[in-house]
Amino acid sequence: MRYVRAMAKYPRVREQHIAVFGESGSGKTVLVSSFFGPTQEGSYSNDLWDLVADDTGQGNRLYQNYLGMRDRGRAPAPTRFAATTYMFSVKLKGGDNSEANKRPFDALRLAWHDYPGEWFEETPSSEEEANRRVDTFRSLLGSDVALLLVDGQKLLDYKGEEERYLKSLLTNFRQGVLRLKDELLRDDDLLAEFPRIWIIALSKADLFPDWDVYSFRDLVIEKAANHLDGLRSTLKEFVETPDALSVGEDFMLLSSAKFDLSATGPDPVEIDVTQRVGLDLILPVASILPLERRVQWNERMEIPRRVLDTLADGAETLAAVLVAAKGLGIEKLVARLPIVGPLAGKAAVPALIAATKMGGAQLREINAQARKHHDFLTATITQFKLDLDQGLKDKLLIKSLK
Repeated sequence: MRYVRAMAKYPRVREQHIAVFGESGSGKTVLVSSFFGPTQEGSYSNDLWDLVADDTGQGNRLYQNYLGMRDRGRAPAPTRFAATTYMFSVKLKGGDNSEANKRPFDALRLAWHDYPGEWFEETPSSEEEANRRVDTFRSLLGSDVALLLVDGQKLLDYKGEEERYLKSLLTNFRQGVLRLKDELLRDDDLLAEFPRIWIIALSKADLFPDWDVYSFRDLVIEKAANHLDGLRSTLKEFVETPDALSVGEDFMLLSSAKFDLSATGPDPVEIDVTQRVGLDLILPVASILPLERRVQWNERMEIPRRVLDTLADGAETLAAVLVAAKGLGIEKLVARLPIVGPLAGKAAVPALIAATKMGGAQLREINAQARKHHDFLTATITQFKLDLDQGLKDKLLIKSLK
């Protein structure tokens, strides 16, 4: 997450990135369409922020995809070899009130990087294509979080032999990354900036109505633990401070809608877009999870400053927002926290630690007070953390404890 400086003083924007990987047909385009589409409906209401697509044409195409699902029962056409970055802005409300002048930023921008699945399944057809793959991968290195999609339909297709699909998926991905290694690690310099949190996410989770995220996690570990370890070892070869890397330790359920499939073919006969799973966690996962993981890692290891500057950069600002509320006992909580580790000299660290240690009752109180005083930034960030905690309770998300 980083500041984006503009010529004008307003609006002030903070940017965060998420990288989404999955084989062709795994549902990446459907996911991003269902993430954006519902927020554009006339009936949609959010009292804290509005979601807009920075590129109007891109936003219209995503909304068109969503309307096709909602009104026609028609899934979006697959996109082959298309490397796309979708830019969304979460624009906070209350731009004219007194609290807006005090807040450190007015909008969160989410860069959603969609990496073509075919590039992990097929070798490059030319040197130009190989270079394009490297350039595209470089463009998403600023992401703190990466989602690696497991296609729920393929799990069903391989029922009883799920290990065949999972091992193939992880092997193809690992080999695809290895093909990029020499170009990415020029002069043998390891990468300080790299996605540090790799979430294994089940797409099309609606096909498994009886599953929670633990059911999915257990299947992956049972059927493909060695291949997951191999992917983790490979990704560690790319990064400075490889212990500050979570691969296959976080799991998530995702579903764009409930698809009722035809008995005679692959096309759906009905799509219920109101039954979505996990998509409301995308913004909390992209913004709050890196902040929490940075504190976890800093408590148990020394992280070089050049790595720290790229690891959840901007975390101090978000933490300061979370603990800025007065009269709620937050100052006492900050004062009690021990300041340890290589960041002990940074004034922002106590706030950062306090923000990640807050309990649900504290968060709900701060959120309520922020809403009451029209402090839309504090209300939004605390709501993201509450939503993340609710995702854990609803068993849609597993977070690494390391």
